[in-house]
Amino acid sequence: MPELVSLVVPIFNEEEVLPLLRTALVQLADRVTRERGLDVEIVLVDDGSRDRSWLEIVSFAEQDARVRAVSFSRNFGHQAALTCGYRIARGDAVVCLDADLQDPPDVVVDLLDAWRGGADVVYAIREQRAGETAFKRWSAAVFYRLLQRIGETTAPANAGDFRLMSRRAVDALNELHEVHRYIRGMVGWVGFRTAVVPYRRDAREAGRTKYPLFRMLRFAADAVVSFSTVPLRLFYWVGVLATVPFAIYAMAALYQWYTLDVPIQRGWMALQMSIITFGCLNLVCLGIMGEYVGRIYEQSKNRPLFVVGERFNLDDAHVRGPAPG
Repeated sequence: MPELVSLVVPIFNEEEVLPLLRTALVQLADRVTRERGLDVEIVLVDDGSRDRSWLEIVSFAEQDARVRAVSFSRNFGHQAALTCGYRIARGDAVVCLDADLQDPPDVVVDLLDAWRGGADVVYAIREQRAGETAFKRWSAAVFYRLLQRIGETTAPANAGDFRLMSRRAVDALNELHEVHRYIRGMVGWVGFRTAVVPYRRDAREAGRTKYPLFRMLRFAADAVVSFSTVPLRLFYWVGVLATVPFAIYAMAALYQWYTLDVPIQRGWMALQMSIITFGCLNLVCLGIMGEYVGRIYEQSKNRPLFVVGERFNLDDAHVRGPAPG
């Protein structure tokens, strides 16, 4: 039998772009079968959309037997939807694409060629990012460089969720059950032989971005806390170093008092500055510790990452998946 390729697409409120996505996926699936001799399945995960996205997905699935779809009971987030897609996918190779068509479907053929060349993980690297502000491009570059330096992952810079993974790489990824998921880092942590395919990222075809600034910051925090303990160590040393000037001040005062018989001056300003400095440091350190402790608390609940509301061309066994823990 021909090898199977799974195309996984997380979807959230993409009613406007779904007709274009549907056409692009059908054309891609037909091309992969015709030119590469591979069977294709299309896995669509509706992340609790509030528009007509699920109805559009069902209509697509009714007319194309290659489509397998699932809808969450509510919005659980992009990383949960992507996790569900990886669990459902049955392919020998699994490719994840964004629904907004910023990731050109034609690049999938190049990813498949790299996979057939022996790579288990093929990253699509964004050389250009159309439709994004200069601030977003700059902040993304800074973030990825920072994570590479402090994180316990080898994911390359400018690699998003547009990638191909072999069956054994997907199986390894599915064994990781973190609640706060940063899948880009998890894929890098899993390892295996990798390859890269450069491409130009297009502007969104329709609709609006689902990652405004606040969600991007939250996503970045999940990435740093999930893959590095550097923030904890950093503020340990900040606390140590912050005591140095005040320790010197105290020793100088004691020296004047014992050796030079100079009365110790009251130093109200120094006292106030020390209180303010250490108070702020304590609050910042407690906040960072709270981020880590909060994740331990969330993990200890052992809740599933998502709850399925509806499905099409699927049975319970394919969508339940293990709970995190």
